[in-house]
Amino acid sequence: MRYLIIILLVSLTTISYAQDQPQGYILKSIYFGGGSYYIDEYQLEELKHLIDSVSDIRDYTITIHSHTDNIGGAEYNEWLSEMRGDAVIQRLLFFDFKSNQIEKRDFGQFNPVFNNDTWEGRRKNRRVDIIFWPVVM
Repeated sequence: MRYLIIILLVSLTTISYAQDQPQGYILKSIYFGGGSYYIDEYQLEELKHLIDSVSDIRDYTITIHSHTDNIGGAEYNEWLSEMRGDAVIQRLLFFDFKSNQIEKRDFGQFNPVFNNDTWEGRRKNRRVDIIFWPVVM
């Protein structure tokens, strides 16, 4: 239940940011269980809601940053990071984005934003950040 509440708060913050900042980038994070690249239905619905809430979002370019915690070796986490990024890209393609709009960077266990010495920090590092950038013409 605690995990669901945290995701809900993060999701609501992201959605309100998207609506408050139409000129800037939009950030949406997808969180994963340890060792998993499965995207749960709740997060897919939140992503769909975000996409539907921005009228011209298909005109944006997208950067995917995939991350892991530091549990397991660097090689395994590199693979897991790639799998997480690919899973998110597949969903974006399903939502009618074009592959040439999407750039992916897999960080694995390196470049963590949160402290991997704590359970909470590791949980927050198991994510893919989707960054929607408006195209300036």
